[in-house]
Amino acid sequence: MSAAAVTPMVDADRVHKRFGRNEVLRGITLSVAPGEVMCLLGPSGSGKSTFLRCINHLERVDAGELRVDGELVGYREASGKIYEQKESEVARDRSHIGMVFQRFNLFPHKTALGNVIEAPMMVLNLSRTEATDRGRALLDRVGLLDRCDAYPAQLSGGQQQRVAIARALAMEPKLMLFDEPTSALDPELVGDVLAVMRQLVDDGMTMVVVTHEIGFAREAGDQLVFMDEGVVVEQGDPREVIASPQHERTKAFLSKVL
Repeated sequence: MSAAAVTPMVDADRVHKRFGRNEVLRGITLSVAPGEVMCLLGPSGSGKSTFLRCINHLERVDAGELRVDGELVGYREASGKIYEQKESEVARDRSHIGMVFQRFNLFPHKTALGNVIEAPMMVLNLSRTEATDRGRALLDRVGLLDRCDAYPAQLSGGQQQRVAIARALAMEPKLMLFDEPTSALDPELVGDVLAVMRQLVDDGMTMVVVTHEIGFAREAGDQLVFMDEGVVVEQGDPREVIASPQHERTKAFLSKVL
């Protein structure tokens, strides 16, 4: 199959999103191929996190089209018309997309293993034995098998974030979204989370990552996209954009974070 025939895992075409009078996304057009890692950089309020939330329909797109693996996000096509999906249909589609937030959003009353096995049992109808085997394997993968019986309050922020990654992977997603996954962590805990993410890159996971970790973007990214005020200002090979940005706004931003 030629490269041109490969269906993008994420395909955004002139995507707009507004909250009241505030137009947060102003015509975003981006494409992520299967197995690619796209890193989104930009100042606070530039629309990065909103775009990420639109990908799995946590936010509705107001105009334009957004597709994941060839399918419209949150809508379906029939007889030449587009209809909004039922919430149950959206939830089904969303189960194929893993998302890791800034804040870990773990169930405080469940152990690390309990957090990881909940969705596979409830959504995928795995037996407790199957879910537990999968959950233990994933906690081992993120270096936390020895903490499987610990509750979130007994874990560091970095450990909680690695549990959150294991929880997302438990659904065997075809796409992983990361919304500044290290921004809430103490600096000494960032490395362990980035190491897990690098392993996912090595495993060929398709990822869209909102981050300020320039080193990760340079080393692990296939595309770097710089956003500001709801538009794509610059995009390209991460090493090239970081080394010699072409747009003055990109230069100004990178000068502050490098």
